[in-house]
Amino acid sequence: MTAMTVEATARGEALFRELQWVHGMVRRDLATVERLAQDVADGLPAADVRAALDELQTNGPLWQLRVNCLAYCRFVHSHHRAEDVMLFPALRARNPAVGPVIDRLEADHRRVSDLLDAVEAAADALDADDARARVVLTLEELHVHLLEHLDYEEREAGPTIRSLG
Repeated sequence: MTAMTVEATARGEALFRELQWVHGMVRRDLATVERLAQDVADGLPAADVRAALDELQTNGPLWQLRVNCLAYCRFVHSHHRAEDVMLFPALRARNPAVGPVIDRLEADHRRVSDLLDAVEAAADALDADDARARVVLTLEELHVHLLEHLDYEEREAGPTIRSLG
């Protein structure tokens, strides 16, 4: 917990609600992508997977997995870049005691970025024999790290975010 007590402002409360809204979308979309990955992992034989990729049927689960994984990964990358550049410096300036929290959040961003890159690579290479398993495993690891990160950010940085004027 941060050592400095800070009072909430109307702007800070609005910023925190917006952060929670974005995090809610991240959580929801992660669950959707994970369901798609599991469908692929439980589904088609390898030859059928390759045929489906060749056809890229827009209503098939493999196409949806590839498109949704890539779009989701890009969104989370963008959200974290915005926090790193705009939000975290403002939090450090507002409450120097939040420094260790921001340090951890920035480290989390680097770890999540690596995992997102791994998910993108696996989703983009669905024609490889082990691609389905790699997508599922990387999404499971991303799930653990990303959800822990979101919860920590809301809990530990939330009071300072709420105080921004």
